[in-house]
Amino acid sequence: MVDNRYATALVISCVLSVLATVYLSVAVGTQHWYQYTSPPVRGEANVSELRSLHDEFMEGEFDEKTYSDTLFRLNGTIGLWWRCVLVPSHTHWYKESDPKMVMKCVSFTLTQQFTPKYKGPGNHNSGEDMLRTYLWRCQFLLPIISLGLVVLAGLIGFCACLCHSLTPTLGIGMLHLLAGLCTLATVCCYLAGMDLLHRVSVLPDKVDGSLGWSLYLALISSPLHMMAAALLVWAARSHSQNYYRMTAYRVA
Repeated sequence: MVDNRYATALVISCVLSVLATVYLSVAVGTQHWYQYTSPPVRGEANVSELRSLHDEFMEGEFDEKTYSDTLFRLNGTIGLWWRCVLVPSHTHWYKESDPKMVMKCVSFTLTQQFTPKYKGPGNHNSGEDMLRTYLWRCQFLLPIISLGLVVLAGLIGFCACLCHSLTPTLGIGMLHLLAGLCTLATVCCYLAGMDLLHRVSVLPDKVDGSLGWSLYLALISSPLHMMAAALLVWAARSHSQNYYRMTAYRVA
């Protein structure tokens, strides 16, 4: 028999876990982690340059400097798996006062995720930047680990429900705690990586960068996982203490 307090804690923790998992999944699958705001372009010379950057961004070889410069100049957004630019839908858009803009995106392949970062972006002779390389790899591996831990916790919880047992609750709580820490580490790695990129890159004048809503979703999911973990651990320990007290009372 499960006390109503424990049942309530388990239900609330399940709701928090589902919300956190949905938020993290949406954050991983979207590109709005960091976004740049670029000034409007005027003059056919600048238009030709930006068109060349766009073509290289969409169809050229993978190069950190090339896609970074394009993101800076074309109101780009970058996430864990996607990089996007905002471009006009018409060819002669520079002649219009308010051209219609569309977003075009390119995904990072698995091979590109493991591509080393260099001290000078795009300059292979500058030497590998180990810190930026491993921050980049951690920022896409850690959320996968976090989601995997939550799935494992869900499977264990489902089996525990079938067996009518609260014994695995403590372990499930610890898995949620680890998932929350992995998500928090993902955000920290991403912010540190972007800060290091801006230090070694030259941003054009009047280009501003800001955090996007995808990053905030990931940031929100971390404490939700931790709150779910706290409720699960409390329910497991309280139920265990009451069980031992009842056993001792019956023996006495």
